[in-house]
Amino acid sequence: MRFILFPNSLQYADWGFLLLRIISAVVFFSSGSAHLKAPRKRAESLGLSVGFTIFLGWAEVLGALGILFGVLTQWAALGLILIMFGAIYMKMVKWKTGFWGEKSSGWHYDLIFVIINLVILLTDGGRFTLSHWFFHRP
Repeated sequence: MRFILFPNSLQYADWGFLLLRIISAVVFFSSGSAHLKAPRKRAESLGLSVGFTIFLGWAEVLGALGILFGVLTQWAALGLILIMFGAIYMKMVKWKTGFWGEKSSGWHYDLIFVIINLVILLTDGGRFTLSHWFFHRP
């Protein structure tokens, strides 16, 4: 027998998954849009090529839309996880940034979004998705 502190709260889990999807989508859409609005400037600041920065921008924008609306949710979440692994790599290996970093610019933030998107991937974003609405209705 397992102990659940607030057993009635489990009925609201899908609302929690929706909130995770919304905040993650806002962050990735904002970041991807910044890549696409000024790719040359962004590429220089990140140490990437302009072409890859544009690709990254589109990947973040499309991934954000996928998890927000719940279309190809697991694929979108997986893509965003891979992007965050790239960000963690850049911070740890290329820029030698610690977990917390200076002025809280470390890779702890990126790790949080890996975990958020892992939850989205493992739950398929919950019931409040377009995919669930179209394909799993009674």
